[in-house]
Amino acid sequence: MFYITSSDNVKIAVYNYDCGGTHTVFLIHGWPLSHKIYEYQVEKLIACGYRVVALDLRGFGSSDAPACGYSYDRMAADIYGIITTLRLTDIVLVGFSMGGAIALRYMNIYQGYGVKQLILLAAAAPSWTQRTGYPYGLTRSYVDGLIEQVRTDRPKLAYEFAHNQLFASPQSEAAKNWFEDIALSASGIGTLKAIISLRDEDGRKDLATVCVPTAIIHGAKDVVVSNDLARIQHRGIRGSRLYTLENSGHGIMYDELDKFNRIFISIIDEVWK
Repeated sequence: MFYITSSDNVKIAVYNYDCGGTHTVFLIHGWPLSHKIYEYQVEKLIACGYRVVALDLRGFGSSDAPACGYSYDRMAADIYGIITTLRLTDIVLVGFSMGGAIALRYMNIYQGYGVKQLILLAAAAPSWTQRTGYPYGLTRSYVDGLIEQVRTDRPKLAYEFAHNQLFASPQSEAAKNWFEDIALSASGIGTLKAIISLRDEDGRKDLATVCVPTAIIHGAKDVVVSNDLARIQHRGIRGSRLYTLENSGHGIMYDELDKFNRIFISIIDEVWK
């Protein structure tokens, strides 16, 4: 792990798993987690000959936790800073949950600079919450309740997220505890500011800007990001493909681990054929 300093002087933790792979997969995690959620994909990707780059978003994991700067525009700028600093080209950009929304904002602002393929995993996009003319996603009042819980009992929020909301398939208590620990490793300020962005950001204009092959993987039993949002992404991104895992919830990369990895790696393999 090393740090790359953003244009607003925030240290972003970057993880470079490189055993000489020719092609790069860039992983963006979601709220309120860290790069650790991809543990069971990183090893598989390396074994397939890929270089893997991941980060902890600002406020999460080992990155700095500034008092402000949690908009999608700002976090997309962090992604751009890493891509340009490491001189990455022809990457597969992968975004989970909020990370998917940030990946889409990156495609919009930076015209997909350096990206060869986009993969959205249970992406909280284009808008996680309902708004005028958009009756999809979670209600504002529900998300306001989550925000209040972050302010008053963040440990309980982390517990409920990991134990009651992430998974649709049976998981061990140890696995759920692990995801709870990852959520608790986030800073309080990052957890709070990022969920406010999740509530307020509207990424509907981002979808039409995607100009690379795109795959969308979604869990049919996801209670955090609705199936409606996956369908909207599919309709809004020209030429995209939608893969639905019938027995998965929001923890898409873990709920049906073997099945997910087969689909995920086969999608990545296709772009290099």
